[in-house]
Amino acid sequence: MSLFGFFSKEKKETLDKGLEKTKDSFFGKLSRAIVGKTTIDEDVLDELEDILVSSDVGVETTVKVIKRIEERVARDKYATTAELDGILREEIAALLTENKSVDFHDSFETKHLPKPYVIMVVGVNGVGKTTTIGKLAHQFHQHGHKVVLGAADTFRAAAVEQLKLWGKRVDVPVIDHGMNTDPSAVAYDALKKGMETGADVIIIDTAGRLHTKVNLMNELSKIKRVMQKIIPDSPHEVLLVLDGSTGQNAVIQAREFTKVTEITALAITKLDGTAKGGVVIGISDEFKIPVKYIGVGEKMDDLQVFDRAEFVDSLFKKIG
Repeated sequence: MSLFGFFSKEKKETLDKGLEKTKDSFFGKLSRAIVGKTTIDEDVLDELEDILVSSDVGVETTVKVIKRIEERVARDKYATTAELDGILREEIAALLTENKSVDFHDSFETKHLPKPYVIMVVGVNGVGKTTTIGKLAHQFHQHGHKVVLGAADTFRAAAVEQLKLWGKRVDVPVIDHGMNTDPSAVAYDALKKGMETGADVIIIDTAGRLHTKVNLMNELSKIKRVMQKIIPDSPHEVLLVLDGSTGQNAVIQAREFTKVTEITALAITKLDGTAKGGVVIGISDEFKIPVKYIGVGEKMDDLQVFDRAEFVDSLFKKIG
């Protein structure tokens, strides 16, 4: 049985297609770097280092990968450029494994989770935060779970209206108080509604304004405190949404958000529109926070549960 058998054929094809720009860019550069060379020498490794950095893997993670390959080449003695893609594939997969990139095979199954399971979603405007919430709500709903959404990004009218539209689209209730209202009051009422209706999952949208870090930290802390009056151990998950197409900017955002609140999981969106998919590897390595979801298309089911083996398989598929 295939290691990737739990994925449907359609989802696997979507993942392959979603990472096409990244792998085409990466392996195009790699092919040019090793043309005419047979051994993995210092020049090849220098070229590979540049390629990894330009693919937004990140400098520190790139150094780790190069060091691993150097050690392996020194140990194996006879490693050739023809084997480089295979070696690279194995070392990146190993790195992701070590980075606690947990495989969330049953991420939309709630039997093993507290009920209701409360997810607080954070992220700056424009990263696809509200769309991600809508897609999550759809997939939980498709799995037969009762979902409630809370529109606590009250400083941006478009965010409240967008979430309400998503609620109608995926047939789940949205609790909102409109714009310029207290976000914590919205979260409180969303949890109260969820408790009253026997919800399985409650997802709370929040504002993301990194230019006012102190205010953001205070606001998120207040939302948590207020939610805990209803459900003492909530939120059970704090999901940071990042736009993968921004490359290293996504890393900077992750760095800033981890300073103001505890992040327990990551969703990296818009990977289908960029050649910067290597950012998933770098973010996983730097923050040791599980990448839980990746966005690889526009459809509601194109927000996929991240699986490191699937990701590496698709990234290396053309030459693997």
